[in-house]
Order: sequence, then C-alpha cells, then structure tokens
Amino acid sequence: MPEWFRQALDFMLREGLPTTLQIAAVSVAGSAILGVLLGTLLTVDFWPSRVLIRVYIEIWRGLPILVTIFLIYFVLPTFEIRFDAWKAAAIGLTLWGSAQVAEAARGAVQSIPREQHEAAAALGFGWVGRHVFVILPQALRRLLPPLVSLLVNVIQNSTLAALIGTIELLRSGQLQVERLTFPAPAGIGEVKAFQIYGAVMVIFFAISFPLTRLAAYLERKLVV
Repeated sequence: MPEWFRQALDFMLREGLPTTLQIAAVSVAGSAILGVLLGTLLTVDFWPSRVLIRVYIEIWRGLPILVTIFLIYFVLPTFEIRFDAWKAAAIGLTLWGSAQVAEAARGAVQSIPREQHEAAAALGFGWVGRHVFVILPQALRRLLPPLVSLLVNVIQNSTLAALIGTIELLRSGQLQVERLTFPAPAGIGEVKAFQIYGAVMVIFFAISFPLTRLAAYLERKLVV
C-alpha cells in the first residue's frame, strides 16, 4: 500500500467515519423515539392531533433532506437559533427519519389485532398502559426491519452534511483528494482521486450491505 494512500485512509477512518457514524446514531435514535411516538398518536381518534401530525409528516417527507439541513443551518441563525454543522445535519436527518418512522409505526400499531387492545383493557390497562406494555412491544417487532433500513438510508444521506462543512466520510475523502491533487504532476491527481473515492465507496458498501441483508432477514423472521 502506497504511503500516501495509507495516510489518506487513516485520515478518513480516524476523522470522517466516526462523524458519519455519530450522525447516523443520533439521527436514527431520534427518528425512532419521535417517530414511534407520533405514529402511535396518529392512531388516536382525535382529529386535531391527527391533522397536526399528518402536516408534520408531509412537510418533512416532502422536503428534500438537503433543503431541510440548509434551513436549519443557514436560516435558523436569523432567528438567533444556531447549531454547528454536524448537529444541523443530525437534526435534519432526524426530522426526515421521524416522518418515515411515524408512517411505518402507524401501520405497525394498526396491524395489531383489536382483540389485543380489548384483552389489555379487560386487564385494567388504560390507553397508555395498553400501548406501552401490550401493543408497542408487538408493533416494534414489525417495525424493526424498517428501522434497520432507515439506518442504511441515514448513513448514506449523511454525506449531505459535507455541503455545510461537516468532515464526515465523503468530505474527509474529498479533503485528501484536494491535498494530493494540486501539488501532484498532471494526471497523477486523477489516479489518486479514483483510489480515494473508491475507498470511500468500499467503506460505505462494507457498512450498508450487511445492514440491508439484516433488514431482509429480520423482515422474513419477525414480520408475520
């Protein structure tokens, strides 16, 4: 392995990859918590809350993720609300992800047979107790495959954070290409760019492919 490639790879694994994984972890955790809550409330027969949640879902599902991130990073500071680049990216991905999870959670909760609700009510559980102890544990079993798929999408979409200055995996590779290209003789930089971006592709594939296989496996085993 050439020394320049070893140094570039070390920088990407040390600086870029941890940031990508941090953004993904925060975004998926936030998406899961907020999305399950909103999806569950969406099944409540109370039209004002259903309308508000539906508006939330349609807005964040309808906007491109990059537009959402730009709104958070560039527009909110005009209202004295500021986030650094990686937090802005994580919030943007959380808004998008929570809208996706909310829709999936609604379907998962509604797929639980009504007899389960009635049995829990007969045992003396209120609405909250029924959902926390009976309905959601069963719904989350069906929701797990979509959550793993969401993790893959978030990891891939974390590359958008590079556009607001976050040094995630793709941006770290780009920095190494720039470092190695400009002082290099003509034609050498292009070869190095191919190898570095190829390494970025391999790293993303090494992370995403097992997760997509896991999502498919969970869907076969858990979803009935």
